[in-house]
Amino acid sequence: MGKYADDATKLLELVGGKDNIAAVSHCMTRMRFVLNDESKADVPGIEALPSTKGSFTQAGQFQVIIGNDVKSYYAEFTEIAGIEGVSKDAAKAAAVQNQNPVQRAMTVIAEVFAPIIPAVIVGGLILGFRNCIDSLYVFGDGTQTLVQLSQFWAGVDSFLWLIGEAVFHTGIPVGICWSVTKKMGGTPMLGIVLGLTLISGQLLNAYAVAGTPADQIPHWDFGFAQVNMIGYQAQVIPAILAAVTLGFLERFFRKITPEVVSMIVVPFCSLLLAVMAAHFVLGPIGWWLGSGVSAIIYAGITGPFRALFGAIFGAFYAPLVITGLHHMSNAIDLQLIADFGGTMLWPMIALSNIAQGSAVLGMAYLQRSNDRDQQVNIPAIISCYLGVTEPAMFGVNLKYTFPFVCAMIGSSLAGLLSVVTNCTANAVGVGGLPGILSMQPDSWAMFAVCMLIVLVVPFVLTVIVGSKKGIREEAEASAAEIRAELAAQEK
Repeated sequence: MGKYADDATKLLELVGGKDNIAAVSHCMTRMRFVLNDESKADVPGIEALPSTKGSFTQAGQFQVIIGNDVKSYYAEFTEIAGIEGVSKDAAKAAAVQNQNPVQRAMTVIAEVFAPIIPAVIVGGLILGFRNCIDSLYVFGDGTQTLVQLSQFWAGVDSFLWLIGEAVFHTGIPVGICWSVTKKMGGTPMLGIVLGLTLISGQLLNAYAVAGTPADQIPHWDFGFAQVNMIGYQAQVIPAILAAVTLGFLERFFRKITPEVVSMIVVPFCSLLLAVMAAHFVLGPIGWWLGSGVSAIIYAGITGPFRALFGAIFGAFYAPLVITGLHHMSNAIDLQLIADFGGTMLWPMIALSNIAQGSAVLGMAYLQRSNDRDQQVNIPAIISCYLGVTEPAMFGVNLKYTFPFVCAMIGSSLAGLLSVVTNCTANAVGVGGLPGILSMQPDSWAMFAVCMLIVLVVPFVLTVIVGSKKGIREEAEASAAEIRAELAAQEK
């Protein structure tokens, strides 16, 4: 009998027996179970075992914290249970069966964005800093920005845009196409080329589409049909759809093409058809949806149900950012400013930015014991509070899903109050906490109250929900793993 034979035998019974285990693996400190029916697991009984230091469920896996002796424990457990363990990657794949469709979609999105998160964080910090120096009118009695006042800062602003544009306007679509193609087992270089065709300088920039008359949009003329030449800078969904199309096409042509000519036929046919699909079908659908969103927003912000619209828009602006359809709101903001001397739409956008940052702040609090998590959390919070949400959403909130929803709830409440109290901005461009400086003076007080809502509500909700989901325990277990790895390296 081994050292952990008794506890391992009891653990087998408490997780529902051998028949309830779809897969089991271990990491540096934890046993990772994929259970067929997690409700059969006796959590209080498991946590009462002398060798167990806690348990939690994450990403479809029921995880039991054992400690540094987990390798020995795992060996005895698998021997007693009469089952073979699997690798961590295999366990993660098996865990998909315990996720609902939304969770599966969020998992895929998180995996796609994981490789490009460092660039997104850098870009977020840079754009947030540029917001402060080129969009805050705090000099010359509120008539000048730091960039307008100083040639040095004007040069800094222009230089930093080189990086900001590379990350968000061009880097995100290209990075996504590369990441999706790689995940689907395709040729990464074809994904990069596909991404470049979405943001080519030959195309009308996505940010300029809303303000360009329809008859002035460039197009390809094939005689029998015309296709608008529109770019997809900073857009996520079109890039994902295009890359997924490329992935399936490459699989199809690789399967039916003789090996002797596959090097020519597969990449040529796959890339050509994927680019055609992106610009002839997927792109027009995306812009049709964008135009519809634009019309709905304008009707909502100026109609009799403004309060309800404020709650809905406050909640769903963040998902619009994921799709790229939020670009259309800029044209509406500018039209409202021209017609009415201010916009009530931009305050809700700024509040949504803050809410996403506050949700990450809640995650940072829960994960405070894990320095590795904080390396993503802290920069994401800073850039979010300066008005750039992508690092927070793609790096943290969408990865766990519930912080994203908590942020939507807080933003919805603040959006409702913002519209009801007629919070109005003089200009657009400054989001996050500095957004209050864009507000009309008589809106400062109520906007400050709205800011308090999106600072507190998402944070509190994230902490409450995260505590129930075992995020703190997971962070502590991960921190223990890191310490164990470092100790092993020192030896």
